[in-house]
Amino acid sequence: MNNPLLTPASPGELPAFDRIRPEHAEPAVDAILADSRRHLDELLADLASQPPSWESLIEPLDDGAERLTRAFGPVAHLFSVLASRDWRAAYNACLPKVAEYGIELSLSQALYEAYRRLAAAPQFAGLSPAQRKTVNDALRDFRLAGVALPAAQKIRFKKISLRLSELSTRFEENLLDATQAWHKHLPDARPLTGMTAQGLARAAEKARAKGLGGYWLTLDFPSYDAVIAHADDRALRHEICQAYASRASERGPQGGSFDNTPLMDEILALRREQTAMLGFANYAELALQTRMADSPAAVERFLLDLARRARPRALAELDRIKALARARDGIDDFAAWDAPYYAEKLRRQKLGLSDELLRPYFPAPQVIDGLLRLAERLFEVRIERVDGVPVWHPDVTTYRLRDAGGGDGAPPLGMFYLDAYARDNKRGGAWMDECLGRRRSRAGLQRPSAYLTCNFAPPLPGQPALLSHDEVLTLFHEFGHGLQHLLTRIDEPAVAGLHGIAWDAVELPSQFMENWAYRPEVLKSFARHWQTGEPIPDALVEKLVEDRRFGAGLATLRQVEMALFDLRLHTTENPDVYAVLGQVRSEVSVFPPPAWNRFPCSFSHVFAGGYAAGYYSYKWAEVLSADAYAAFDENGDHAATGRRFRDTVLGEGGAREAIDVFRDFRGREPSVEALLRQEGLTDATV
Repeated sequence: MNNPLLTPASPGELPAFDRIRPEHAEPAVDAILADSRRHLDELLADLASQPPSWESLIEPLDDGAERLTRAFGPVAHLFSVLASRDWRAAYNACLPKVAEYGIELSLSQALYEAYRRLAAAPQFAGLSPAQRKTVNDALRDFRLAGVALPAAQKIRFKKISLRLSELSTRFEENLLDATQAWHKHLPDARPLTGMTAQGLARAAEKARAKGLGGYWLTLDFPSYDAVIAHADDRALRHEICQAYASRASERGPQGGSFDNTPLMDEILALRREQTAMLGFANYAELALQTRMADSPAAVERFLLDLARRARPRALAELDRIKALARARDGIDDFAAWDAPYYAEKLRRQKLGLSDELLRPYFPAPQVIDGLLRLAERLFEVRIERVDGVPVWHPDVTTYRLRDAGGGDGAPPLGMFYLDAYARDNKRGGAWMDECLGRRRSRAGLQRPSAYLTCNFAPPLPGQPALLSHDEVLTLFHEFGHGLQHLLTRIDEPAVAGLHGIAWDAVELPSQFMENWAYRPEVLKSFARHWQTGEPIPDALVEKLVEDRRFGAGLATLRQVEMALFDLRLHTTENPDVYAVLGQVRSEVSVFPPPAWNRFPCSFSHVFAGGYAAGYYSYKWAEVLSADAYAAFDENGDHAATGRRFRDTVLGEGGAREAIDVFRDFRGREPSVEALLRQEGLTDATV
C-alpha cells in the first residue's frame, strides 16, 4: 500500500490530505513507532559510551518526534474535522499506541540520565537560552511524569497515564455523540416565532438536507443558540435547554446513553493517585508547576477577588433581565431557559442591538479579509491566499504569511488552513492546532503551519455566511493563537510557538486579538452590508463598543464559577463533583441553574483537554491581554508597539519564562486595572 503518511517529507512539506485515508493511519503509526523504538535504543547505547551533546541527544530525538507528528498529527486532525466512523476507528486504534510511546519516553531512566548529563556538562553554558530552557523544561517534565519513582510505581504510573488518555477520548466522544443524537423536527415555523431569519433558514436547510420539509433543530451551538436566545415559545426553549444542559449525563432526553459521570469520577481519582505518587498535596499543586501562578491559594484569591468586584454589577444585570421578563410577559418563575432570551431582549431595548441587525455587516469573507489586513498593519506581514494546497473539505482555504518588506521572493514565515463552517461529524467549538512546527535541523529550516477551525453557520443559498459579533470575536481569538505559532522566531521545537509557554499565559495573544474586534476604526475597515456595500453606521459601532460591557458582571461570575469549580475539584480530597459545584455556586453565582443541569459532563476543557486545574487561565490571560492592549493606546505608535509585541510575546514563545517576556513587552509587571476598566467592573452600574 502506498501510504502517504509514510512518504519521506522535506522540511515544511504539507500533509497530502487529498490522499490520506483512514486505512493508512494504523500501519503508518505502527511502522514509525517500531522505527522510533529501534532508533532510541541505538541512541541510548551510543550515549552510554560518550558524553551527550545537543547534536547527539536533542536533535535525534527531535527527528523522531517530527516523524511521529507527521504521521499521527493528520490522523488526529482528521478525526476532529471528519469524525466519521472510519476516522474514529482509525484514531482510536492509534491513540493508545502513541500515548504509550510518549509515556515510555517520559519514564525512561536512561533518557532522563542523558538529559541530566547534558545539563551538567561544561558545554551546557554555551548553548543558547532557548536550548537551555528546552533541556531544563524536559528535566522538569521527566520528574513530573514519574521518572524518579520506584520501578513498581512506574508501572502503575504508566498504566494510569494510558487509562487517562483513553478516558479523555471517551469523554469527548460521548459529548459528540450526545450532541448529535438529539434532534427535533418541526413541520412548520409556528413554534419558532421570534427566531432570526438566519436561524430559521439554517433550520430549514438542515431539514432539506434530510429530505424533509419544515425545520430541523439540533444541539450544535449555532442551532441551540438560535432557539434559546430568540424563540418566543417558552416550552420549546425549556426543552432544548434541558437537552443541551444535560448532554452526556444520566439526566435529560438521552439520560444514561452517553453518560460521562463515571468517567469524571475515575479521571479525578486517577489524577489524585498520580499526584500522591509524585509527592504533591493535590493535583492543582502539581499542575501549577508548569504555570505562572504561584499556588492554588493564589489562584483562589485571584478568582474570589474578581467575583467580589463583579457581583454588584451581576446582581444589577440580573434584576434588569428579570424585571423585563415580568413586565413584558408576566414571568414570575424566571428560569434558566429564560435568561438568554430576555438578556437578548434587554440588549435590544437598551442598545438597539441584535445579532440579526449586525450579521449583514459581517459576511465571513469580509471579516476574514479585515482580520488579515489588521494583522498585516500591526505586525508587518503580508498574508495571501494560496490555491492548490491539498485540503480535507471544499470549505477549507489556505493562506501564506511573509514579511511585509520581502516581496514575492521572500521565504514564507508560515501558512495556515482555515476550516470555518459547521458540518455533520465535525467536532464542535473552535480551536487552533499545530500542523507543523518551526524547527531548524540538518535538513534546513522548517516553517510552521497551523489549523484554524471554527463552527460558524455555513452560507445559505445565494448569500455568504453571516457572522454574529461573537463569532467575529471567535475568529480573532483563534487567529491570535495562530499568530503566536506562525510568527515564532525560535528554532528549537520544544519552546517554539506555543510550546513551552506557561499554560496560564497561552491565551494572551488570542484574547489580545479580540480587543481589536471592538475598535471602531478596525470595524469600519471591514464591516460592510453584504447586499448594499454600505459601511456599518457609526451609531452601530458605538453601540457595539458599549455592548462589550453589557452583561459583563454575569459573564465574569460565570467564568469564575467554572474556574473555581475546576480548581476545587483538584484541591479537594475525594470530591463529589456536584457537591463541589453546589458549594462554588453558593459562593459566587447569582442565578444557580436547575437541578437537572449537568454542566460538568460537557466540561471537556477539564476532563478531555489540557485545562485541568487551569481553567482560571482564561481570566488570568484576560488580565495580561487587556494590559498588553492598553499599551497600544498609551504609546500611540501602533507600528512600533506592534513590532515590540511581535518580537516579544509572539516571537519568543516558550523560549523564556512568560513573566519575563511580558515584562519585556510592557516594561513592568501585569496589572488587573486595564481589565476592570475594559469590562466596567470598577463600579456596579449597568
